[in-house]
Parts: sequence; structure tokens; C-alpha cells
Amino acid sequence: MVKNSQTKPLAAVYVRVSTQEQAQQGFSLNAQQESLENYAKALGYDIFKVYRDEGKSAKDLKHRPEMMQMLEDAEKKKFSAIFIYKLDRFSRSLKDLILTIDKLKDWNIDFVSLQDKIETASASGKLMFHIISAFAEFERNIIGDRTKFGMERKAKEGGFITKAPKGYKLVDKQLLVDEEQAEEVKKIFQEFLEKDISLTQLGKNHGMTTAGIKKLLQNTTYIGKVKFANNESQGQHKAILDKQLFKQVQDKLKEKQLS
Repeated sequence: MVKNSQTKPLAAVYVRVSTQEQAQQGFSLNAQQESLENYAKALGYDIFKVYRDEGKSAKDLKHRPEMMQMLEDAEKKKFSAIFIYKLDRFSRSLKDLILTIDKLKDWNIDFVSLQDKIETASASGKLMFHIISAFAEFERNIIGDRTKFGMERKAKEGGFITKAPKGYKLVDKQLLVDEEQAEEVKKIFQEFLEKDISLTQLGKNHGMTTAGIKKLLQNTTYIGKVKFANNESQGQHKAILDKQLFKQVQDKLKEKQLS
């Protein structure tokens, strides 16, 4: 817990008004600030800093400079708690609210909303924090599932979802053959198939590591496939190698592993 020279914990106070008129009048900001400062002091805190976003919307955290500065200071552990007047002063986006409070939990920063009776210093407050954190994890899982679903669908439709391997280039998210590199890829496959050569030496011949050359030789992109999460689909791009050559190379790789 961050404390001052008198050993009291330090608190940040955050206040915001959403219209320029309110900001110019100053009443709403000053009323919020006075209430929060008094409440924080009553709970034994000294005020580290008052962060004031005047005339700022609650829709987007990134467009509130004082909010962003406060979160940066929180991550640096400059204070022990954040006091706000009401949750809608902090954010009207449930997603932003949940994910931001979850960050504060990771940083061991207490969070107090005066009007909503939410705080994380007591046992009941910590329970609320855990509930909010569970929602944050749920939100992250949903985002992950959506991303994975989108990538799987793109792969099934033949779209390419990672960076272009040697022999190809990405142009407007489409995988196109790089003719010069494609010739080198063909040469690598032929050299491995026709010569008694180790993967290490083959890699050195082409400026690649042993692991890199093995990965190249096993890459089904060269026969027109797209792979995601161990599932393969027919791609929309042009194949560099014929399937027979690719199969022969895979067979030889297996023989080398067994020998």
C-alpha cells in the first residue's frame, strides 16, 4: 500500500463532467471532488492527486487524458486507491468498466464508487471485485472465441491467416506467388529429395536454420492448403509444388527420423 510520510495510504480522486457547459460552471466537478476528498479522508487516506476530465464523454476512455494519466499512475503504484463519485463518471461502457477494474485488481489498487456503494477495501467489496473480475474473464473468453471462430471460418473458406511463407507474398490480404522465391523453394525440395544431405547442411546452403528448413519442407501451403488449429482446407492461392513431389519429401523426412 502506497503511503505518505505520515504513513497514511494515498488515494486518487477522479471526477468528470460530460458537457462543456458543466465544465465551465464547475459546480458538478467541484461538488464531486469535495464529496470524494471528504470521504477518502474519513477512510484514512491522504489525497495523492485529483484527476479532472472537464467536458469529456464517458464513451471512450482513450479520449480522456486525465483518466489515462490516472491509470498510468495506478500501474506505477503511485497510490493505493481510486475514488469516483459514480460508475457512470468512470465509464458508461460495461466492457470498459469491467476490464479496467480488473486491471486495478491486478495492480492491487482499491476502487471506491461513492454513490454506488462499491468499494474493494472490505470483505464484501472484495467479493464484488471478484464478481467483476469473473465478468472480465468471461468477456475475454468471448472475444477469444469470436476471434477463433472468425479465423477458422476464414481458413475453411480458403483465406490465408498468417504471414506469407517463403515463396509467397501478401498483397491486399491475398497470398500471391513470389516467382523468384518460388524457384528457390522448388530447388530446396528437389535438393533434399535427390541428394544425401542433412537438414542442417540444406539449411546452411539456403541461409536457414535446421528448424526453419524442416518447417519449410513440411509446409502444406506449397500444395495449395491452408492450415489452422490442426485442420486443413483447400486454399484460394496458387500451389508452388505438385503433390507428388511434396509427398516424396514427406516420406524421406519420415525415413530420416526413423534412421
